[in-house]
Amino acid sequence: MNKIVIVGTVAFDAIETPFGKTDKILGGAASYIGLSAANCSADAAIVSVVGGDFPQSDIAILESRGLNTEGLEVVEDGKTFFWSGKYHNDMNSRDTLITELNVLENFNPVVPDQYKEAQILMLGNLHPVVQMSVVNQVQNPELIILDTMNFWMDCALSELLQVITKVNVITINDEEARQLSGEYSLVVAAQKIMEMGPEFVVIKKGEHGALLFHKDEIFSAPALPLAEVFDPTGAGDTFAGGFAGYLAKTGDFSYENMKAAIIYGSVLASFCVEKFGTERMIQVTKKDINQRLEQFKNLTQFTIN
Repeated sequence: MNKIVIVGTVAFDAIETPFGKTDKILGGAASYIGLSAANCSADAAIVSVVGGDFPQSDIAILESRGLNTEGLEVVEDGKTFFWSGKYHNDMNSRDTLITELNVLENFNPVVPDQYKEAQILMLGNLHPVVQMSVVNQVQNPELIILDTMNFWMDCALSELLQVITKVNVITINDEEARQLSGEYSLVVAAQKIMEMGPEFVVIKKGEHGALLFHKDEIFSAPALPLAEVFDPTGAGDTFAGGFAGYLAKTGDFSYENMKAAIIYGSVLASFCVEKFGTERMIQVTKKDINQRLEQFKNLTQFTIN
């Protein structure tokens, strides 16, 4: 089994959607990525930081799903990163109400010794300087996957571009791909991004699925049509975790196998949106995943006479 190092936020989220709202609940990119990767039976370690206000019960939840938390630093006299957001009625847009960096502001990640030779490094959304620090700690990973966002393109572009030169795969949404490349066409945008360093570009399109680019090849994966989207928070991170976890499980980093990894990530993301925060990802079972994989298969099969 290939090991995965996941760096990102472990946080408190407070979420409001048309279906209701929560108080502070378990969130953060590393939580979503880790819980998703764990559903692929991946040997994954989370590298992050929380404050003394972070409950041991939430750490126990992560550990109960098989995640290694040795790299989760607890700053006893600090407060955990907190984000609050409110979704509009269409669920495709949201307003950020509160962002409190707290202990994340001075985060210096430390990769556990037993994971410094991990085969896969998953760089969740964080400042590129922090991401690069982890790149420098993991010895010769076979695959580095980067997730980033337009905020870092606005305020830390030069540092982000340095990280991009080090990675094999970048996962971003369509808006971010256009901003990073300066191109409107996603095909042209992906080609320009590959010229920056990555061999593979994954462009997430939310309810419209995802695209995988490699050299001159393109794979398009649908999203599963759902009757209701309860809370889209963390769906992109869950997708990335499923993608990375499947690759770790199979040990095959070829373009053909990445197609299957895209579908696996899409399957897990479809569960994430069914309940608030990480709740559904904590409950999902192997049987649930296999049933939904069959739904995806049926969704994309057809015959031409």
